[in-house]
Amino acid sequence: MVLGALFAAVASAPRSLLLYGVPAAGLVLLWQGGRLLNKLWWQPRRLERALRAQGLSGTPYRFLTGDVMEFGRLNKEAWARPLPLGCHDIVPRITPFLYNNVREHGKICFSWFGPVPNVTITDPALVKDVLSNKFGHFDKPQFPALTKLLADGLTSHDGEKWAKHRRILNPAFHLEKLKLMLPAFAACCEELVDKWAGFLGSDGSYELDVWPELQALTGDVISRTAFGSSYHEGRRLFELQSEQAERFVGAVQKIVIPGYMNLPTKNNRRMRQIQKEVNSILRDLIGKRMQAMEEGEPTRDDLLGLLLESNMRDTDENGQSSLGMTIEDVIEECKVFYLAGMETTSVLMTWTMVLLSMHREWQDRAREEVIGLFGRTKPEYEGLSRLKTVNMILYEVLRLYPPAIVFSRRTYKEMKIGNVTYPAGAFIEIPILFIHHDPDTWGNDVHDFKPERFAEGISKASKEPGAFLPFGWGPRICIGQNFALLEAKMAMCLMLQRFEFELAPSYTHAPHTVMTLRPMHGAQIKLSAI
Repeated sequence: MVLGALFAAVASAPRSLLLYGVPAAGLVLLWQGGRLLNKLWWQPRRLERALRAQGLSGTPYRFLTGDVMEFGRLNKEAWARPLPLGCHDIVPRITPFLYNNVREHGKICFSWFGPVPNVTITDPALVKDVLSNKFGHFDKPQFPALTKLLADGLTSHDGEKWAKHRRILNPAFHLEKLKLMLPAFAACCEELVDKWAGFLGSDGSYELDVWPELQALTGDVISRTAFGSSYHEGRRLFELQSEQAERFVGAVQKIVIPGYMNLPTKNNRRMRQIQKEVNSILRDLIGKRMQAMEEGEPTRDDLLGLLLESNMRDTDENGQSSLGMTIEDVIEECKVFYLAGMETTSVLMTWTMVLLSMHREWQDRAREEVIGLFGRTKPEYEGLSRLKTVNMILYEVLRLYPPAIVFSRRTYKEMKIGNVTYPAGAFIEIPILFIHHDPDTWGNDVHDFKPERFAEGISKASKEPGAFLPFGWGPRICIGQNFALLEAKMAMCLMLQRFEFELAPSYTHAPHTVMTLRPMHGAQIKLSAI
């Protein structure tokens, strides 16, 4: 109460303190201290009371850190214990804090990311309203000091800047452009299966960890399709961005500490070093490409070439030619290419191989479909578009093991979702993994691997048509989803044509999150020649 009265006095009548001889410097410190105290204690307490008054339940606010420490503690405990082979009930292991919070406080509940209320919404109808930005009152949570170190591109923009970048990027992901990239997909995948075939022993089999192999594959694909270079030429970018992603995850939990990113910690210094090197590599690469285009060289059909061409054609409202994005903007979008293009597809293919190794009957059905369509020849686009069993399998893998396990939005003004009014600045958490594993939506067999649930398409796979969200929903749906699925189909077809696969004895079923949902100890698979 004493601190509250002090803050009220400073807030309402700062000039009066000068009458009592308080120095100007002391007044400034007192004023800043009062503002900080309000942000870190009084405001969260007011917000908590407002949420509870509307019938919501959640964790009590803890000063400064909120639930961040408990979140980390529960993750550490859960990740120490692997799951039984074949167990797809992974929510308690992947997000134990969320699992406990929903179980105790209900499917719409709140927790605390530092002093900011974090509201979990699992109702697919309300989720669609949020992701479609139906009311125009949502944006992405912003951590500019941290985001700029990783990739400050389309996925982190809002408003007019997001609309401009999306407009410029869209042409590069049109279907006719993706078809032109299919030979690059095929070449990269053929190199990988040929390499694996060379590993086979005298008995026609070989055990290997496919997780780093598939990371290398998708790194190769994104290097060729984005920049026209091979994976080996883009290896340094791949390594730097992968390291930056892991360091980013470690820093997120500490960002609630005011000024943390300005501290000269070892992690902060290293992240800035990585940012500088990545920017230097990309600036040189983009500069050479722009110079070549200015000298009259034809535009290459890779993502960078298509992006630069679209960018140069972008016009302002008056129809006057204008550069839609700066060089710095293009650099950031290239970082997003690497992170999103590599991560999403590599984890999808890895979990697909793991689950087909666990459920061999579906592996056999997929292989029968692939051989029936293509024989032993290289798949082409028309055939890939006719795949049904492989499609169902990929969807079921994305349901059980979605690459991104949560989407977040922020209310930039007070607004109502359902029957609850949320304050400006609240985080709205959409737990994709939880929604995909909700028995009320998917049935009592929710944790079973049943690709046939997608036999009649996505809309009829669950009781709620908006419950399948691996790539998001609405205007911000992942721009690269068709890229990822086409690449995954090509890779799986070529693998199924050449190999049978099963889990190696050394495999440990331990999914966990580092930006995306990954196998914690790798994905050891035994390959056998067909």
